Amino acid sequence: MKKSIIIVGIAALSCSISGKLNAQSQSTKQPIVLTDQGSFTVGGTVIKTPGTYDPIKRTAEGQTFHGDHAYVFYQIPQQAKKLPLIFWHGIGQFSKTWETTPDGRDGFQNIFLRRNYGVYLLDQPRRGNAGRSTEPSTIDPTPDEQTWFGTFRIGVWPNYFPGVQFSNDPETLNQYFRSMTPNIGPININLNVKAVSALFEKIGPAILVTHSHSGGMGWLTAIVQGNVKAIVSYEPGSGFVFPEGEVPQPIESSSGPLEAVAIKKEEFLKLTKLPIVIYYGDNIPSKLDNDNPGADGWRARLEMARIWAKTINKYGGDATVVHLPEVGIKGNTHFPFSDLNNMEIADLMENWINKKGILK
Repeated sequence: MKKSIIIVGIAALSCSISGKLNAQSQSTKQPIVLTDQGSFTVGGTVIKTPGTYDPIKRTAEGQTFHGDHAYVFYQIPQQAKKLPLIFWHGIGQFSKTWETTPDGRDGFQNIFLRRNYGVYLLDQPRRGNAGRSTEPSTIDPTPDEQTWFGTFRIGVWPNYFPGVQFSNDPETLNQYFRSMTPNIGPININLNVKAVSALFEKIGPAILVTHSHSGGMGWLTAIVQGNVKAIVSYEPGSGFVFPEGEVPQPIESSSGPLEAVAIKKEEFLKLTKLPIVIYYGDNIPSKLDNDNPGADGWRARLEMARIWAKTINKYGGDATVVHLPEVGIKGNTHFPFSDLNNMEIADLMENWINKKGILK
C-alpha cells in the first residue's frame, strides 16, 4: 500500500515594487494529498563513438551519449480521476509554464491536483530538464523580451492592453520573462512526437493539454498514439494538418503567412475519433493589422484553427474552437492558464471534459 504524501499548497512568494507579498495566503488553502509523485525520462536516442573504451586513457572511443529524451514530473492525488492530464509547454517554455503563475498563484498543476486529476508535466526533448541534445546548437543571449511581450499579447511595449488579465507590477513581469528557456539543440518535431508518444505508451490513456507550438505536435501524437483520449489546446500556433488535396491557402498576416500541412487522409481521420477543444484569448485583431504584427499573427492562427476544426467535423469528428471574448471572457493573453482569471479558464476546460463524458 502506498503512503500518502501531503503537500501544503503554498504559492511562490513574489515581492511587488512596493515590497508587499503578492501570493495567496497559506491559511486559505487545503493540503494537497498525494499517493505518488516522481519523475522519469521517455524516448530519446543513443549515439556511440567507434572503438573500445579504455578506463585509463578515458578518451571518447567506445563511449555512449544518451540524449533527445523528454523529462516528465508527475503527481497522483488521492481518489484520482480515471484519466490524468499531460501538460505540454509551448515554444521558449518548459514545464514551469503550468506551475505557479508569475504573480504567485496556483497554476494548472495545482488547480487540477486539487480537483483530483493526476498531472504529468513534461519538458520536450532539448528543452528545460530534458536539455541533453545529440545535435549541437549555439545559444546567443539576444535581448528579445519586448518582442515576446507583444507576441504573447500582454500589450504593445511598454503599454499593457486595457483590462488585460496579467498583473502589471514589475516583479510579475520579471518572473514571466525568467520562465523562458532556450532550445539546447534544434527543434525536431518527429523526435518530440516520438518522445511524447512513448510517455502515453508508458502511462496509458490520458488527456493531452498543449500550448502554442506543441499544438501541432499534439495532433501528430494523437495520430500515432491511441492512448490520447482527448486534446485541450491553448492557442495552437502551427502544424495544422489537413488531408492531401484539402490544404487551405496560406493565411496572410503582418508577421508572415501561416501555412497548413498535408498528411494522408487515413491519418487525418484518426483525429475524428477523439474530442478536441481549442481556446484562444483576447486582443486578437479582427482584420489585418500592420501596426501590431505580434498580435496579428494570432488572427491568422485563429482563422486557420476554425478551418481545421470545420474539416475535422466534416468527417464526423468533434472539434470546437472557442474564442474567449466571444463567450464573455475578456482580457486573456497567450497564456490563459496562468492569467489572473485562470480559475475561470480551468472551469471552462473541466466543464468541457465533463460535457464530453471523457472520464466515464
